[in-house]
Amino acid sequence: MSITYKAGKNPHPLEHRMIFRNIDREGWDPGIETYLGEGGYESLRKAMAMAPGEIQAQVKTAGVRGRGGAGFPAGVKWGFIPPNNTKPVYLICNADESEPGTFKDRYIMHQDPHQLIEGMVITAFAIGCHTAYIYIREEFPFAAKILEGAIEEARAKNFVGRNILGTGFDLEIHVHRGAGAYICGEETGLIESLEGKRPYPRIKPPYFPAAMGLYLCPTIVNNVETLCHVTHILKMGGEEYAKLGTPNNTGTRILCVSGDVQKPGYFEVQVGKVTMGQLINEMCGGLRTGRTLKAVIPGGSSAKVLRADETFKLKDREISIWDIPMDFDSLAACGSMAGSGGVIVIDDSRSIAWVLNNINAFYAHESCGQCTPCREGSLWMKKISDRIVAGKGSPDDVDTLESVAYRIDGRTICAFGEAASWPTESFIAKFRDELKAATSDSLKGAIVNPETKLAAASLKV
Repeated sequence: MSITYKAGKNPHPLEHRMIFRNIDREGWDPGIETYLGEGGYESLRKAMAMAPGEIQAQVKTAGVRGRGGAGFPAGVKWGFIPPNNTKPVYLICNADESEPGTFKDRYIMHQDPHQLIEGMVITAFAIGCHTAYIYIREEFPFAAKILEGAIEEARAKNFVGRNILGTGFDLEIHVHRGAGAYICGEETGLIESLEGKRPYPRIKPPYFPAAMGLYLCPTIVNNVETLCHVTHILKMGGEEYAKLGTPNNTGTRILCVSGDVQKPGYFEVQVGKVTMGQLINEMCGGLRTGRTLKAVIPGGSSAKVLRADETFKLKDREISIWDIPMDFDSLAACGSMAGSGGVIVIDDSRSIAWVLNNINAFYAHESCGQCTPCREGSLWMKKISDRIVAGKGSPDDVDTLESVAYRIDGRTICAFGEAASWPTESFIAKFRDELKAATSDSLKGAIVNPETKLAAASLKV
């Protein structure tokens, strides 16, 4: 069937639209009748005729990895629910899309909510869950209303609620709005928030959600995009789905490109079938006129930066940044990560000190404050990079900044510590000379931080 997209939204030839097939489509609306007219909820009907274990096996065969950031295999995660469990099982859709540079899940919720709901019902049936939640960030008020309406539409068609499709399976889905905190993207912080508490992440072990999650019951937390893939895995079959992408990096994923390119936006590609060069130069129309590439952050702001003139060792060969396949394993081998799919392109017009300061300001603001290294260190990094950007930094500040970052990394309860410290670690490792050039030798050894001056004045010898 021929699909017409809105002006400027046609897929690039290198794209493979599956999750985003209906996004920005002419004549498409988020209502259930439109979705049913395109074969919607047929995957659910198919799933309801299968045993839960068969569905889990299909998802494992498909090899789909989580699209929220960690890239952990979804089917394997589902299998962590204790086999002898007697407690209620919960499913949580993590719709707290808050990683800077990422803007994919909101499109699904705004324009194709039934794809997500269908994936959630299939997943709930597969894991034995009867109560599911969509935890959505406060900044998505329209998406929350659309989802609430879509759930009621699905209920009216007997796809949600009691005795779904006459199978005896019951499922309630609730939309829960957060209060606008980045830390709620971390699954245990999200669970704490859902329970009505301050979103302090839990220690793992013992609080692995699949064993001790919401209300200390087994809980599966999956990202919006991941749950949508479940719908297509059931439609295609696990083996057929696994043919998309590359080995251990199957299926498609949505890349969100922002920064210094001609055509920023979203692109759905087969995982690993598109290189960084193809993404930037062909799909995004290249860099801004007259500019050259300086760096790329390939997986959202918490991913380590890749310098444009580096070479990377991939298996038995050395490659440039342009030749890096956009998949989980290749980006990890190059010293960064695929993360949430937010690709931030930085050209030679950008001050690295400014870029780093912008990132540091975000993480200083978003630290939940539970762990001392992160609570104090993220603010210290922001203050030091503030000084450097203002032209009041000493060359020693760059070394101090690096030292603070390494004293956060690996010393916190959750991965926010790494998210906050990795940008500083990698920017200094890759651009130390430029950062030092932004400081002043005349300030070496000087106390230029007002807080430090005050503390020094209070010292008693």
